[in-house]
Amino acid sequence: MPNAYNVLILGASYGSLLATKLALAGHNTKLVCLPAEAEAINRDGAVVRLPVKGRGQVEIRSKGLPGQVSADGPGAVNPSDYDLVGLAMQEPQYRSPGVRELLDAVGRAKVPAMSIMNMPPLTYLRRVPCVDADKLKAAYTDPTVWQSFDPAYLTLCSPDPQAFRPPEEPVNVLQVTLPTNFKVARFDSDEHTGMLRRMQADIEAVRWDAGGEKIELPVKLKVHDSVFVPLAKWAMLLTGNYRCVTKDGPRAIKEAVHTNPEESRAVYDWVRELCISLGAAPDDLVPFEKYAAAAQGLARPSSAARALFAGAPNIERVDRLVQAIAAQKGKRHPVVDATVALVDDRLAQNRKAAA
Repeated sequence: MPNAYNVLILGASYGSLLATKLALAGHNTKLVCLPAEAEAINRDGAVVRLPVKGRGQVEIRSKGLPGQVSADGPGAVNPSDYDLVGLAMQEPQYRSPGVRELLDAVGRAKVPAMSIMNMPPLTYLRRVPCVDADKLKAAYTDPTVWQSFDPAYLTLCSPDPQAFRPPEEPVNVLQVTLPTNFKVARFDSDEHTGMLRRMQADIEAVRWDAGGEKIELPVKLKVHDSVFVPLAKWAMLLTGNYRCVTKDGPRAIKEAVHTNPEESRAVYDWVRELCISLGAAPDDLVPFEKYAAAAQGLARPSSAARALFAGAPNIERVDRLVQAIAAQKGKRHPVVDATVALVDDRLAQNRKAAA
């Protein structure tokens, strides 16, 4: 077993959170990103600000940690040099020139890959019983980018921690707003799953020196045997993130969830029941009350809503994906249908404006 794993993560914004947690635990990460991001990270390291109970913000700088964090462009890395590949870009970005070719090389090299996207890679859905992945392609910006992947080498990690890059800060700074855990489903292989469990243990063992006192830091990696655990995010996304989209503009996640709590609960429970109908155990999922309490602290619109109203021609469409999976089971919900229609309409406007 290696002393340190070498991890490649595509996407330096959200990816820098996992990279910094791995560096604290002694593992090395290469982030694939834009030139300006790579320059800032290689010069100054990644900077992650974590809210810690009773201490306010704790700033972690990757420079000087036991593991290394570095960055490069997509054309400068070879996936075969790494033990694990993390997928931390937004789903539409994987068809970008350079990124598409790198993603294809990851699939062909059969390096274990862990997605930390809200939108599960199409290939992961082949690991989920009762789902016909071939009928879900319309929910993806470009489903063909996943065609070189083998489901046995791909897993999904629920990106529950909420974070953003403060617009007034340098591009290497990430602010965490909700310091929850990354929940990852096991790989098919015991060997690959063992690597994830080792990373989990190493991250949990870290103690940070806060003014002479050794403290635990939030945001852990939690490995689960169920392929359904990462799908717990779906109910949250459809209740909060996509309902930030209104005809008049974006609203905060807190507002989306708490303006009409009865409607929010109905949507949440409907998505939860859909996951259970696919084979999830109730314990794989998160109760509405726990999510609603967390949403009280989410005072910004979701990244999907912000992108949509900034003119993006494509965003991740977990709303359409869940609607399509539900249709395979003969289920539908009027609020979900209305949300999907709102997002479709705004994307159509954006594409028309960009044409």
